[in-house]
Amino acid sequence: MFWEFFKAGLFAVGGGLATLPFLYDISQRTGWFSAEDIANMIAISESTPGPLGVNMATYAGFQAMGMPGGIYTTLSLTAPAIIIISLVYTVLKKYRESDTLSRIFYGLRPASTALIAAAGLGVAKIALLDLPLFADTGSLSTLFRWPSLILALVIYAALVKFRWHPIIYIAISAAAGIALGL
Repeated sequence: MFWEFFKAGLFAVGGGLATLPFLYDISQRTGWFSAEDIANMIAISESTPGPLGVNMATYAGFQAMGMPGGIYTTLSLTAPAIIIISLVYTVLKKYRESDTLSRIFYGLRPASTALIAAAGLGVAKIALLDLPLFADTGSLSTLFRWPSLILALVIYAALVKFRWHPIIYIAISAAAGIALGL
């Protein structure tokens, strides 16, 4: 478990959502948690203080091995960042004006964008689509989880229009989930 989350921490460039492809891979290969558990991890991690990736790793470790697993995965996910930031600081201090270094960082941006986009699409698939029901019925009307899709669209429209604090959207979504039985 340490090695799996260490790799995620080492290669998930771009923040917490960039850890999602790694979590999906760990889930598929190990069975420690399901895709549905990942959706829950995201929901809980988004609504609790702290970095998203760290919260998800803690949740995944707790889900798989209890309290020791939560601590273990948190440490394993953050260890690469501590090591890398220490090394990067040393290098940046020495080679602050390097064109090569600037190009390296510029090249990492598309990879981070792709990882985050893939994670977002994976979450949308779990939260908004009912693929098993669609496979059973073949009816396009059963493809979407309509209440969830409508809630997501309403929250998105409110985000664009009002720019309220994120906790307000989280609270509204949680209340809607309770009220609508999502």
